Amino acid sequence: MPEITPIALSQLTTLRTGGVPARMIDATTTTELVAVLREVWSYGDPWFVLGGGSNLFVGDEPFDGTVVRILTQGIERLATTRVGFVRWRVQAGHTWDDVVAVAVAEGLAGIEAMSGIPGTIGAAPVQNIGAYGQEISETLVEVELLDEETGEVSIVPAADLGLGFRTSVLKHHYGSVPQRPAVILSVTLELAEVGHGEQPVRGAQLRGALGLEPEASVSLAWIREHVLATRRRKGMVLDDADPDTYSAGSFFQNAIVSESFARTLPAACPRWPMTPQIDPVTVIPLESYDGVVPRPVLQPTAVKVSAAWLIENSGLGKGFKLPRSRAALSSKHALALTNRGHATAAELSELARFIQGRVQSEFGLILQPEPVLIGVEL
Repeated sequence: MPEITPIALSQLTTLRTGGVPARMIDATTTTELVAVLREVWSYGDPWFVLGGGSNLFVGDEPFDGTVVRILTQGIERLATTRVGFVRWRVQAGHTWDDVVAVAVAEGLAGIEAMSGIPGTIGAAPVQNIGAYGQEISETLVEVELLDEETGEVSIVPAADLGLGFRTSVLKHHYGSVPQRPAVILSVTLELAEVGHGEQPVRGAQLRGALGLEPEASVSLAWIREHVLATRRRKGMVLDDADPDTYSAGSFFQNAIVSESFARTLPAACPRWPMTPQIDPVTVIPLESYDGVVPRPVLQPTAVKVSAAWLIENSGLGKGFKLPRSRAALSSKHALALTNRGHATAAELSELARFIQGRVQSEFGLILQPEPVLIGVEL
């Protein structure tokens, strides 16, 4: 059993909070990981798995349970019948950005806009990570799961994961449990072989973020370089010298609201329809046509609105902090709660609740946290 002397979670999470767990185990192979989890589950004690620690907000008290660190590594090339594509199986502990770097170096497209996202690939499908209009759901083929209820290993296609905006059936949402409790052992992606030359950039959101015209063509390496630079300017690339990166990334999710509610928000609030607006087609049999075409019925659609805009326009600008607190909004990005140096989880929670209250008071909606909260209440 690869058990180690427990390390304080404040040293292993990017928000830099959390006490020392009662027990810590390092799993460096899939066989070890499966055996460890089956044993831990048989005890019935509290537990959680830890990858890069970039999407966790852990409380100040020592964790009275087992933390399993997933340290498995490796990229395996698989056969695929899809012409012009390459299929990879990646072990869950592999760092996400390292996978992106290898893909770009090999001229494989599909994940380059997600350069710089911290954490491991095993966590990526859980919340369907994405950036600049690109999501892992676009390239994800399947995952290898260890089911908590049965202890069995199975291959689950992406279509069965309930992938949505920063969610899946595997995600532990605040205040609820996953629809399917399981741990990802490996992830299979299918990436397009485009080479190292310049290609048209698909996606208006990515073009806008990079300042590209619709007809622009650039290489995958150019996209990666400029995405990383953009994320650094926002304090969203881990850097020990920059307290703005002592965060869990975007702390609050962009809110998903109805069209009718979105219309109550100021026109300046950025918003994006969650489904494309397609002109409806009405088919009228000739024998029943009476010269009148009925008014088309438009189906309502959900709308994503900018949480960062809501925060800033509720009066909480970049760098905002409560008196005597060591927690603050990033000085570069209003959606990131940051640990300015030895802040406690209690201080970060206080700031998060204050932000939720201000946004609710100003705009009538409650922002939901994006990280997994362990031993913390908002």
